[in-house]
Amino acid sequence: MLEVKDLNKTYGPIHAVRGVSFQVNQGEVLGFLGPNGAGKTTTMRMITGFLPPTSGTAIIAGHDIVAEPILAKKQIGYLPENAPVYGDMTVWNYLAFIAEIRGYSGRRRDQRLDEIIETCRLQGVKNQSIGTLSKGFKQRACFAQALIHDPPVLIMDEPTDGLDPNQKHLVRTLIRDMAKNKVIVLSTHILEEVDAVCTRAIIIAKGTVVANGTPAELRARSQSHGAVELTVKALSDDMAVKLKALKAARTVDFSERGCVIYPKMSDRLFEETLALIKANPAWQVTGLKTLEGRLDDVFRDLTLKDVAAKSA
Repeated sequence: MLEVKDLNKTYGPIHAVRGVSFQVNQGEVLGFLGPNGAGKTTTMRMITGFLPPTSGTAIIAGHDIVAEPILAKKQIGYLPENAPVYGDMTVWNYLAFIAEIRGYSGRRRDQRLDEIIETCRLQGVKNQSIGTLSKGFKQRACFAQALIHDPPVLIMDEPTDGLDPNQKHLVRTLIRDMAKNKVIVLSTHILEEVDAVCTRAIIIAKGTVVANGTPAELRARSQSHGAVELTVKALSDDMAVKLKALKAARTVDFSERGCVIYPKMSDRLFEETLALIKANPAWQVTGLKTLEGRLDDVFRDLTLKDVAAKSA
């Protein structure tokens, strides 16, 4: 449904996007992650035809965005950052204007407007000027325009940035509800977004893809993946010595109420730790669990590695 092929974008001597390639299939929600300035927005603008690539292309439902821009854009719903809307229009008039651009008219247009206003929970403000709306409602109005022609491919740039928790929950619910029948790509620097809605994630740094996998696969690259967290009522010197001596342990980070044991052999660490606890019944253990790993650790490692290498 969406195939991105070796996209590049240069601005004079600045190489903003460097050979970005990936594929997304129907039913997937792809998170496009990266720090500010990584090239996320530039890549999305090239995929949607808003910005011409220096080289490379994107194939949208079989149509090349460079060679067949009109046909390709008909397959796309695009939510740019900062919800660009006409503030002097009412929500209804704005969406009617967009629907007519997309080829709707008469009763069919009105029926589609009613459907999309209900989907995006805009009933209470449909006759209100967009300029008077809160940021959350403006974002929903822009979200509605992206959906009005029921596109098979939905591209969203920072869809929940600046929204309050209730507004974020609503947008994420809408994304999950639509995901089964669409390709959805959303850019974000909010890592909780990945766990909330994404089935797969790409991390981009300095214009280059540095990771591509499911959230679980990315967490497995964290240094804390497979680590064991132990909590106790009181940490003793004897306990610290014995935990450090575990054969499957690489390092141990201690705190007042326990420790995190990082694995040398992750498949054996939990069993060794549990056996040690059973052999020392005087230890007042209150908790024991294996950690899945942290996305923020992986994100920092991958996006700061290049910066550190260049400054060294």
